Amino acid sequence: MTIPDDLYTEPESSPDTLANLGPLRRLAGIWESDKGVDINPKADGPERRAFRERIVMEPIDAQANGPQLLYGLRYHIHINTPEEATTFHDQVGYWLYEPATGLIMQSLAIPRGQVALAGGKADGDTITVEARRGDTQYGIASTAFLEEAFRTDYYRLDITFHGEDSWSYVSRTDLAIKGRTPAFEHRDTNTLRRVAGPVPNPLATLAD
Repeated sequence: MTIPDDLYTEPESSPDTLANLGPLRRLAGIWESDKGVDINPKADGPERRAFRERIVMEPIDAQANGPQLLYGLRYHIHINTPEEATTFHDQVGYWLYEPATGLIMQSLAIPRGQVALAGGKADGDTITVEARRGDTQYGIASTAFLEEAFRTDYYRLDITFHGEDSWSYVSRTDLAIKGRTPAFEHRDTNTLRRVAGPVPNPLATLAD
């Protein structure tokens, strides 16, 4: 990445985030599915569980890091299982797109004391982002307990679009579990369908 000499001047941005999201435009909206599958580690071996998922992705106003301009989506993922009403997984974060370079980023935070920033690009109908423990650009940070007992060494998310109203994903997380080798490959898969279209970002609403 080339860093310009002027680190402070911000570029002109559009008030319409949806028109500038590039490959992320197809993720905007509300999505649901009851076809998710989770493969997770247990003491007796891998466990397979089905889950229900709801994802809300809302456009945000453009963001600038000096000369770097980003458009994005704020998202919330909520997952529970058919047999339980309690939350199986909860996650919040941002999807970000840099039009100048094609860079795509996903930030994520889960309420077990873990955050990550993953980076990647789009290729046709697919998006792939990755993060690695110890990477100072696209890395993973966890609590002391998780670092010792269930250390996350690698994260990858592959998204495939099926037209405008459906997409699927494969999520891979490599877990180094205390006392076990090799690392456990934790996988989640699902295919979601749009149940509501996106709402404009706040600045676009004011511009109208």
